[in-house]
Amino acid sequence: MRRWRYRSNRTVGGGILMKASTTFDFDGASVIVTGAARGVGLSIATRFATAGAQVFMVDFDREELEGAAADIDGVPVTADVSCTADVEAVVAQVLESCGRIDVLVNNAGILRDQVVWKLSDADWDAVLGVHLGGTFRFTRACTPSFRAQNRGRVINVTSYTGLRGNIGQSNYAAAKAGIIGFTKTTAKELARFGVTVNAISPNAETRMVASIPDARKAELAAAIPLGRFAHPDEMADAVAFLASDSAAYITGVVLPVDGGISI
Repeated sequence: MRRWRYRSNRTVGGGILMKASTTFDFDGASVIVTGAARGVGLSIATRFATAGAQVFMVDFDREELEGAAADIDGVPVTADVSCTADVEAVVAQVLESCGRIDVLVNNAGILRDQVVWKLSDADWDAVLGVHLGGTFRFTRACTPSFRAQNRGRVINVTSYTGLRGNIGQSNYAAAKAGIIGFTKTTAKELARFGVTVNAISPNAETRMVASIPDARKAELAAAIPLGRFAHPDEMADAVAFLASDSAAYITGVVLPVDGGISI
């Protein structure tokens, strides 16, 4: 069995983040990553692909997805995670291609920010449908395969906003809080089948963070105990760990990968 050794030096916050050798073995594994065309999702997909996995990259943006998948030799699958038929078609494609599903990463998300008295039904439904609905639909669709093979890993992406709230994001906060409850419940339900279900709560430098004015961004970074936003690759590190054999006895956990902002 081939072992994957990963080494990199990354520039973060003006300095060099030195990364020690990390060993994970995903050789031959079948992995689904949603919201994989960019940002944290792309970093997660890249990590698994580099480790030898066959990665099925799911996103709604066909053009950007196909370019991203070509770069890492992933399989692009255009789908709406809030649509049951789309989700079931993705899972059927993966099973036809690989015969099994080893890891599911529910990362897809959208924003439709607005204070509650201006928030429309459509924007409420869209955000919950993608974040929480997508997490539910993919987990449900993958579970028969997990049960048959008596093994599986599910990693969901939630947010500190789901616990703390944030002005203008009642829909997003509700969805992320729901993912926490969903993670803990499905961890209990699927444990008997050898399946672990965990979540990460990230705080990464994404395009959304990059769009914040520099002065405000500096204020936000100063509120983080470690003094910076994470690189998306650091979220991929946490996901890879939770998917690995090293985390076989961890389930129902929400792992804050946030530089201490949730302390």
